Formats: sequence, C-alpha cells, structure tokens
Amino acid sequence: MRGMTAQMGRIIKLDHWWKQYRKGREGDEWPTAPERLKALLRNEKAPFRVIPHSEAFTSPELAASIHATGRRVAKVVMVKADERYVMAVLPSHLHLDLDRLAPLLGTRRVALATEAEIGKLFPDCELGAMPPFGSLYGLRVFLDRSLTREPEIYFQAGTHHEVIEMAYEDFERLVRPEVGDFARSLKKASGF
Repeated sequence: MRGMTAQMGRIIKLDHWWKQYRKGREGDEWPTAPERLKALLRNEKAPFRVIPHSEAFTSPELAASIHATGRRVAKVVMVKADERYVMAVLPSHLHLDLDRLAPLLGTRRVALATEAEIGKLFPDCELGAMPPFGSLYGLRVFLDRSLTREPEIYFQAGTHHEVIEMAYEDFERLVRPEVGDFARSLKKASGF
C-alpha cells in the first residue's frame, strides 16, 4: 500500500507539472510525446541526447539504425493485466515472457494489448513508438532487470525516427520502475 501511495504522489506531482507546462504554451495545441518527454527531461535536469535515425518499426531495425546493441535498446510492450494496462520494458533483443510477468503484476490474467488499445492509450505517439515513461500516461512501468546493468539506454521518443539516449541511472530516478525478471531469449521463450 505504501508503494502505491508513493506512486500516486509521483503521478500527482507529474500531473501538476504537466498542467503548469501546458498553461505556459500558446493556444490549445496538444504537444507531441517527444515534446512532452524532452520538456520533462529538461525540467528534471536529466542529460539526454536525441538521435535521429532512418524510420524503424522493429526493435532489431532500431538497434541497427543507431548502431547500438540490443541489450541497451529498451522496447515497450503494453500488457493488459485484468482490466488495467501496464508497460513492460525490456531489452530489444529479448522477448516478453507473460508467465513470468504475471506474478509481478499480482494477477493470472495477462495478455498483450491490441493495436487499437495502444492507439487509444498513446494518442500523441506513432503506433508502437511509445517512450518507457509510464508516468506521462498514468501507467505503471515494469522493467526487466537486465536493463539495470547498462550504463545508458536508448528508447523511442514517440516516433519511429527519433531515439533518446540517457544514463540508466537518470531513467531509474525519473521513472522508478518496478524491476523483475520477465524477459527471455526467443529460444527460451518459445520452448525450443
């Protein structure tokens, strides 16, 4: 319960920041995910680098386009646990093992979110390019432990042609993900 209270406090703080940020903007135009993310990182004094790249839709394509190993490229997989959505963040070269994630979520019914559901959850992102900052959307973030070993990580910033690089330490400070072991290699995840 205490962890939930702390999480709600962070979400309320972020929501307050977001309202103040939006109030300072001219007109009613809703900022894009990259704009919101960059504003948050600047506000929290978290150094980052934006890396433009050729359009990439899969995790291996993304890693290749920015010349990074799959261990450092974080991908987001949206999961529906009972009637709530959560972000599962794992290295791009691994696959999500739903059976290992379910106990961390405290549920038995776990499924991948559909494209339609993802589109509704992230209207300011290109489909499948959501950043692993669940707090921008009121979502819990579960992170595979293997990413905690990397000095820096790369992730999509809401588009299929822009990646953000930042220190893992800063990512962890801002996102405060719930860490667990739920990623597998394709060989292990498929049972072969």
